[in-house]
Formats: sequence, structure tokens, C-alpha cells
Amino acid sequence: MTVATTTPTQAKTSNFKHLKCKECGAEYEAKALHVCELCFGPLEVAYDYDAIRRQVTRESIQSGPNSIWRYRQFLPVATDNVIDVGTGMTPLVRSHRLARRLGLKNLYIKNDAVNMPTLSFKDRVVSVALSRARELGFTTVSCASTGNLANSTAAIAAHAGLECCVFIPSDLEAGKVLGTLIYGPTVMAVQGNYDQVNRLCSEVANTYGWGFVNINLRPYYSEGSKTLGYEVIEQLGWKLPDHIVAPLASGSLFTKIYKGFQEFVKVGLVDEKPVRFSGAQAEGCSPIASAFRENRDFIKPVKPSTIAKSIAIGNPADGVYAVDIAKKTNGNIESVTDAEIVEGIKLLAETEGIFTETAGGTTIAVLKKLVEAGKIDPEETTVVYITGNGLKTQEAVQGYIGEPLTIEPKLDSFERALERAQTLERLEWQQVLV
Repeated sequence: MTVATTTPTQAKTSNFKHLKCKECGAEYEAKALHVCELCFGPLEVAYDYDAIRRQVTRESIQSGPNSIWRYRQFLPVATDNVIDVGTGMTPLVRSHRLARRLGLKNLYIKNDAVNMPTLSFKDRVVSVALSRARELGFTTVSCASTGNLANSTAAIAAHAGLECCVFIPSDLEAGKVLGTLIYGPTVMAVQGNYDQVNRLCSEVANTYGWGFVNINLRPYYSEGSKTLGYEVIEQLGWKLPDHIVAPLASGSLFTKIYKGFQEFVKVGLVDEKPVRFSGAQAEGCSPIASAFRENRDFIKPVKPSTIAKSIAIGNPADGVYAVDIAKKTNGNIESVTDAEIVEGIKLLAETEGIFTETAGGTTIAVLKKLVEAGKIDPEETTVVYITGNGLKTQEAVQGYIGEPLTIEPKLDSFERALERAQTLERLEWQQVLV
């Protein structure tokens, strides 16, 4: 594998100017940097919003590609030579049966379980990160991943002709491991949790000069999540929702949806109004929920122990910012048990025909918990974000969803089995009603 040269491609139509520290405001050249040298705060991309306002209209966006690149002017790429694999513009589903079950009137599901090419929202952030990595001269790309990010990085690197080496915890779900290996990268399965994997990757990035999408390329990578905000606004008819519920891992997705909403307001594409932000975590890895509940302005790292491996980050980089957004928008951050996560997966599948992974099960379970606690107004336009596909984490629901009814190839055998199935269904509903 080759070491990158980091001479940026000459800018053509970029609207981003530099990187800026979120803590002290120090500015840096838009290179492969992610931490402030003065205060060690995270770096974020800064844009020229006056220029964007002059360039963009609702009509210009709608006439763009049917992918995240219809929002090209809001993303940190310097040229028009982007990696477009059809990522984004996933369905915003108006919920009827789940909404009725929960007692909500205006519930929508943003379904990134069908995002392309690898069935999770990570395809958004990786498309942006690798487009910028190529501009910066990287020829080898990498990531620290709980599964979905490894899938996306391997797939999009293959499409772009970049060499790829990804790092994952060694206990990941088989579907996510296979879903990375198929693209032909080098896969390092590390005997440790995600936070240990991430620390190792920081050393590798410094030693080998590779482009790690969620380390030295993180400021660019994280901007891809803004498109989940842009699309919801567009799909709601150029309106902001009243309330969103999203999963929390590092906290980056949560903060970038918020940034995306603010940007569309800032350039005049949508009218401003309050939007409540609520976050979802698994109890077995809930450092952000704990900080919110205890009214702390810092995160206490935890050791993850949950089936929701895709959001099991014990030391979340953007946790404090997620807490701040939830507080200032009058939102909430809640956690749920593994049993509730499984029930959340089943509930979404049975009511809306959407099979989500454990992160989505967590989000649905928290949505239900918030409704039952009276923390979601039934009249609110509420958007719940589903970020990954259940086919990747089938182990999570094995043993909880029944078995096929085995019958002989005879009508009477079928009829006996059908009667038995209907009897079992009636008993299950009686238990629900009790």
C-alpha cells in the first residue's frame, strides 16, 4: 500500500474556505486535519454562506442529481469530480400503522436502510470523505468501524479505484464482516472494542499517512450526514419538522442533521422554526444519555455491552455537542434495554414493513418510550431516522420471531397449521391487550 501525498487539488467551485476549531475558533488550511493544535478541540468545515445563497435555489437543487450531490454547494469538495454512486434521496415514509399504534398523527420514517450502495447512512459520509480524500491525493483509505462504515468504505473505495484497509472489532456480526470482505479490502479484526480500534487507527494514520475517513478526514466525512437534514426538508415540501428522533453513537450524525437544518435556514431555502432534537442510545452503551440525564457538560466513557454494536461507542467524540443540542431545542436523550431494542426492530417490521438493524431498533424503542412519557406531542410532525438494514444484524432477532410452520404437501395439513397459527396470533393479541 502506498503513502499519500497531501497536495490539494486546485479548487474550482468550492464554497468551503478553511477548517475551524469548534472550541477556540482557530482556523486551519483545509487539509487532512481533525484536531486543533491549540486546544485539542475538533475541527469543522467553514463555508461562505453568502456565496451559497447566490448560487442555490430550490429549483436548482431539484434539477440536480438524484443523490446527495444535488447538495454539492453545501459539501466540502473542491472540484466537480465527486464520487457519485447514487447515495442518498432515500424514502421519507409517512407512517400510518406505527403512528396509529403509538398514538401519533404525523409520524415519518427516514429510511436509510435502503441507502446505496451498502444499506446504511454511512454511504453518505463515505462518499463525501473519499471524494475529498482523492482531492487531497490519498491513494489508500481506511476507517475504524463497528461494521456499517467498513462496508461503505470498502465498497466506495472499490468503485473509486482506491486501495483500502479497514479495522473492525473482532466480534462483529457475520453479515457486516462478509459485507466488507466481498469488496476485496484488507480487513483487520482487532481483539478489542471500538474505542480500542479507534486508538490503534490513530497510530496507523500517523505512521502510514493513509486517509482515515473518521480520523484525519473526519471534518469532511461528518459533513455528509447533513444531507439527511436537507432531504427531509425537501421531502416535507420545503418545511422543517417539529421533532426528530435519531440514534446516537459518536453524536456526529445528530449534530450534523442540526447543522443541515440551520444551513438551509441561513441561505433562505426554508423558513425558520423550532425543531426539537431527541436522541436514542442502548443502555449497554449510553454515555451521552447518562450525561443528559445527570445534567453534565462532559461525557464519562463506558465499556460497551449491548447487541446494538453499530452505535456502541463508549467514548463519543461529539457527545457533549449532542447533549447541548438536545437541551437547547427542548429535546430528550433516552436509553433502552437490549430486549426493548429487539421489540423495536419487530415493531417497525410488523407495522411498516421496514427491517432495521439494532440502531434502528434502538431509535424506535426510544420513540415509543418518549411517546409513553408524554414527551412527544401527537400533533407534532415527527421524523424518526432509521440508519441501517436489518439484514446485517439478523443474529439480534434470532429466537425472538418464531419459526416456519412445517407442513406436508396436503390441504388438510395446511389447514391444521393455519388454524394453529391463527390461535397463536389471537393469544398474542390478548397478551398485548392485557
